[in-house]
Amino acid sequence: MASLLIVYHSRTNGTQQMAAAAYAAAQEDADTRLVRAEDASAEDLLASDGYLFAAPENLASLSGAMKEFFDRCYYPVLGKLEGRPYAQMICAGSDGENAVRQLARIATGWRLKAVQPPLIICTHAQSETEILAEKTISDADLEKCRALGGALSAGLSMGVF
Repeated sequence: MASLLIVYHSRTNGTQQMAAAAYAAAQEDADTRLVRAEDASAEDLLASDGYLFAAPENLASLSGAMKEFFDRCYYPVLGKLEGRPYAQMICAGSDGENAVRQLARIATGWRLKAVQPPLIICTHAQSETEILAEKTISDADLEKCRALGGALSAGLSMGVF
């Protein structure tokens, strides 16, 4: 059975909800693991056939904990993941595009293959209070996350990627 690794970071629960929704759908077709970025390792990456990375955008960049995951794992897996499929989800307050570009550049360095367009869920949090508050992702947006997780695991299972 194909294996999918979902690595996420979440400080205000938005990205965690997104990752959990994708995980719930992905379990139907692939051996799926949901791992916090702080706990994910190079061994987790090497043991998986495909990846879904989920992170918040903070200050127009990937969150520090997600970036630290990539920093910590980058060289131990370099040259060992070529061609494996990945997708990404970003939880953003405004646009999320910089975080998408940053994650895509890291994935390009690993020679991963993007198999789904990036999913950006925008919370429209703009004030300090809104940004720091616990997030509640809408059912419609969580459905998009489930669809992405399901499509990624189905593609892995069928050998499409």
